[in-house]
Amino acid sequence: MIRVMLVDDQPMVRAGLGLILRSQPDIEVVGECGDGSEVVPCLSHRAPDVICMDVRMPGVDGVEATRRVRATGGPPVCILTTFDDQDVLWSAVDAGAAGFELKSATPENLIEAVRTVASGGTWIDGTLLGPILASYRQFARPAARFDNRINALSDRELDVLRLMARGASNREIADHLNLAETTIKSHIGTIFTKLGARDRAAAIVFAYDTGLVHPRR
Repeated sequence: MIRVMLVDDQPMVRAGLGLILRSQPDIEVVGECGDGSEVVPCLSHRAPDVICMDVRMPGVDGVEATRRVRATGGPPVCILTTFDDQDVLWSAVDAGAAGFELKSATPENLIEAVRTVASGGTWIDGTLLGPILASYRQFARPAARFDNRINALSDRELDVLRLMARGASNREIADHLNLAETTIKSHIGTIFTKLGARDRAAAIVFAYDTGLVHPRR
C-alpha cells in the first residue's frame, strides 16, 4: 500500500486529489497539510511513502517544505504545479523534488506519478520538461556553463543515465543492462558525484539539457 500525504493550502484541491487517489486499491491518503510548515512535524506519525506538494502556498511554500523534508531524510516529494510557476521549477529540483506534475493533469497521470515517485523513480510531466530546462539554464547552468561533466562519464554510466532519464527504475535498468541492481546503484552514485547532481531529478535534467536524451514527441 502506498501511503500519501497531500499538502495544499486549498481544501477543495486536497479533497479532489484525495478523491482521485483513494479510488486506487494500492493507495492510501494518510494525512493532509494546509501549509508547508506543517509537513515535517506530521512525518513521524503519518509515515507517508510519498508527499504530493503544492509549490505555491502563503506560509512556507512547497520549495522550502521540500527542502526541509529532504533534509530530514523524509519521503520523496512530487511537486504539483501550474504553468504560472515556471520561475520556481529549478528551485524545486534543487530542493530535492523527485516528481513534477501539473495540477491540470489527468487522474491517470497523477496516479502514475505517485506510484513512480513512491517506488523511488523520478516523474516529470512531458509538458513541464521544457519549462524546467529553461529554468535550469537561467538559474543553475551559467555558473558552470557547458563544462565537460558529460565527458567524465564512462560509456556504462552514460547508458545508465540515458535509461534513468527515460524513467526506468534501478531494477529495470539492471535488467536491461544485465547487471546486478547493486551495481546500478553504484553507477548512479558515481554519476551524481561526477555531475555534481544531488539526486535523480537533477541528473535527468542535465541529461536532457546536454542532448544525451531527447524529449519524446
